[in-house]
Amino acid sequence: MKLPINIEELLGGKAVENDRIEYKTGWNPDAIYRSICAFANDFDETGGGYIVVGVKEVNGRPVRPVIGIDPDKIESIEKEMVGYNNLMRPYYQPRLYIEEADGKTILVIKVSAGERRPYKVPDCITAKQKMYNYYIRYNSSSIVPKDEYERELIDLTNRTPFDDRGNDQITLKDISPLLLHDYLVKVKSSLADEPLTDNMETVLEQMELLEPTPEGYGIKNVAAMMFAERPDRFFKQAQVDVVLFPEGRERNPNNLIEVEPIRGSVPTMIKETLSYLRTNVIKKKILKPKDDEHSDKFYNYPYQALEEAVVNSLYHRDWTIREPVEITIEPDRISILNFSGPNHTIPMEAVREGMSLRSRRYRNRRLGEFLKELDLTEGRGTGIPTIQDELKANGSPKATIETDVERTYFLIDIPCHPEFLEETLLVDTNVTKDGVKGGVKEQDVTNNVTNNVTNNVTNNVTKELTKRQYVILGMIAEDSFVTIPEMSLKTGVATRTIKRDIENLQSRGILIRKGGRRNGEWIVSRQ
Repeated sequence: MKLPINIEELLGGKAVENDRIEYKTGWNPDAIYRSICAFANDFDETGGGYIVVGVKEVNGRPVRPVIGIDPDKIESIEKEMVGYNNLMRPYYQPRLYIEEADGKTILVIKVSAGERRPYKVPDCITAKQKMYNYYIRYNSSSIVPKDEYERELIDLTNRTPFDDRGNDQITLKDISPLLLHDYLVKVKSSLADEPLTDNMETVLEQMELLEPTPEGYGIKNVAAMMFAERPDRFFKQAQVDVVLFPEGRERNPNNLIEVEPIRGSVPTMIKETLSYLRTNVIKKKILKPKDDEHSDKFYNYPYQALEEAVVNSLYHRDWTIREPVEITIEPDRISILNFSGPNHTIPMEAVREGMSLRSRRYRNRRLGEFLKELDLTEGRGTGIPTIQDELKANGSPKATIETDVERTYFLIDIPCHPEFLEETLLVDTNVTKDGVKGGVKEQDVTNNVTNNVTNNVTNNVTKELTKRQYVILGMIAEDSFVTIPEMSLKTGVATRTIKRDIENLQSRGILIRKGGRRNGEWIVSRQ
């Protein structure tokens, strides 16, 4: 059996938070099974944890090189675990992986959140007289819960987060081998070597993305969130909507531009949303103070702050609510809205202060695991502080957060840097619901067309051009050697659509191709 994540990433604490990993110098069943029970109960909804046997730790960090364990003892350990698993109430079976680090053999016990929690285990699983107790994780320790903690644990009975539940509507055909393989390669998993077309079910099972059912198995929701090309087939409105108000929502609410909805797997939506913001919204300014050799460089919006906010909006959204993540762009701010709101374990005062929002309950624990392994999120409770730190370093005002008493929504306003407030909001009005996504701003296109195209094309003809054709002519005005694939990449429009527009322009005598495909250029014809 192959570990779904890279062992070096695990030992380095890059893929999993430190409080979700325990290091054991040797095989100690009593202490190990208390930790297995605690991780399986997943009291804080963080997705379980890992126990690494054969590694010494100091202050919670592994000591390298590892000590390792005797390979000859592995078979007897596996047999012992079969018996110990039967002693847990109800029955629970963790996964055991044999790995190698620093030339030594180590054991990795992966403990996922149990579907039949709460679990009990004997305090000393090897003792003849067995006293059973619940165990939960408290920081980096496994403890017996008391009073309200025990009652809260019992309340979690059979309560599984939505992303970790099986969904009988999802089939193996819905999981993209390309997306799955790309993920496994990025996280350096040995499962990337498996041929997915033949072993998809096996790989998903080893990644714990299948839920056993009387009929066989159900594929978990998080598998579609991460690896389906169109998860919105299963989760309605699983998309990002971008709306632009060039004059501001309050000043002129009727002047708005709607971007083509961004859909796809969660990593795809994150990538395409950030690409749009980077290309069309983020601007840099460099000021050279007098009598100072140094320059001040800052942005209207720091990219890292937007990245964290976009990731958080998809990570923490409620996937059962049929509402998209909505990003509103105005001259003085970017607002990101998602449903539902922060967990009730977070005090309202912390929400108003807009600082660390560390929750005791995470809505999408498995989704968070995957995003962390891709380095798209840092860990629990770090998102808002990261945003505020990036804004402060950029010289921008602090972000503000809003929700209601029922916690039905989460709205974060990221303010524009004051140096950019007097500038006109240049937006890509061509990124509308006619299917054009990306790159060239209408004002830039208008200027280019006016200066370089209109002189060559009569007014009657230019009035008949579509917005997308203006975009194409604008790109050609900037670079007559631009290729169709480059136009497609910049606009986000399929190459066949670009070709169709170019053929239309050529048939009307507006555009001429001089030279071949490799070295030719575009020429705007005079009428």
